[in-house]
Amino acid sequence: MIEVTDLVKRYGNHVAVDHISFTIEDGKIYGLLGPNGAGKSTTMNLMTGYLCANEGTVTVEGHDIFKQPKEAKKHIGYLPEIPPLYEDMTVREYLRFVCELKNVAREKIEEEIQRITAKTGTEEVLPRLIRNLSKGYKQRIGIAQALAGSPKIIILDEPTVGLDPLQIIEIRELIRELKKEHTVILSSHILSEVSAVCDEILIISKGKLVAKDNAEHLGTLSTGKRELHALIKGDREAVAKILDGLTDAPSYELEEKEDLVQVNAGMEEGKDFREELFYALAEQKLPLLEMCVDHASLEEVFIELTGQDEPVPKAEEETADTEASVAGSVAEETDAEETSGKEEVQS
Repeated sequence: MIEVTDLVKRYGNHVAVDHISFTIEDGKIYGLLGPNGAGKSTTMNLMTGYLCANEGTVTVEGHDIFKQPKEAKKHIGYLPEIPPLYEDMTVREYLRFVCELKNVAREKIEEEIQRITAKTGTEEVLPRLIRNLSKGYKQRIGIAQALAGSPKIIILDEPTVGLDPLQIIEIRELIRELKKEHTVILSSHILSEVSAVCDEILIISKGKLVAKDNAEHLGTLSTGKRELHALIKGDREAVAKILDGLTDAPSYELEEKEDLVQVNAGMEEGKDFREELFYALAEQKLPLLEMCVDHASLEEVFIELTGQDEPVPKAEEETADTEASVAGSVAEETDAEETSGKEEVQS
């Protein structure tokens, strides 16, 4: 489990992460969703200990990531937006190097390489140079290095960026498989990405956490009303009379289609007239053929919560995020990381 409390990161006068707090529970896939420059990568770099916070804490399985980096990072596998690959190595050499850095017992390294390549579908490229692989395979190798050492938590920053549609489908399926044994956190600015694979969605805008829920419930956060759609066989005037006679009479529009009436009615918060409408129609012997309620789509909620009708400025945070991601390669997971982590906290 990860506990993030009042996390703040500043770059000069720019606040990249602004008092963010949330909890990550075991056995779920979480999506950090937000526009470019919202603070997603900075948040991930703070959660993994590759950046130090100006304020706040991150606790991983009971260990403070800034005060006990070695203990905390044992539970985390991280894939930055730019995979930390050494392209002059073969895949086998690179994964052996990663396993050594993560203190996998020497006699078990080959077994671990077989395990993580089987999970990521990369066994066949073990003897090949990384620089000769496709972007899809490089991304899979990046995920494989995150899996080395069997960490409980896998954090993936923009895991499908730059991939073709088929590769995106394959990576999404891989992420779903990882859920069986790991807690997964991924970031994306692509709505379909998080709605397709995530159990919980955290929307970040301008450094602030503006929403946290599953995709279905996020639809209720929109200030727009829910809308009921019904298809009724009968006369327009009879249907209108029934709607006007409901206890909480809604605003509505009627559209005639031959002997059918299409009803589009607004549903205010806390006012559900579906049952009353059903019985009223039955009493008048007007067949109800269809009835459903539409919530705001994830796209509508996203636009409303992040204010995307206004341009999001590209702050210096983006450059810092990229540099931090590259610097935060697996090489930082050596025993020296604890010392460096303490020095960063002191500074």
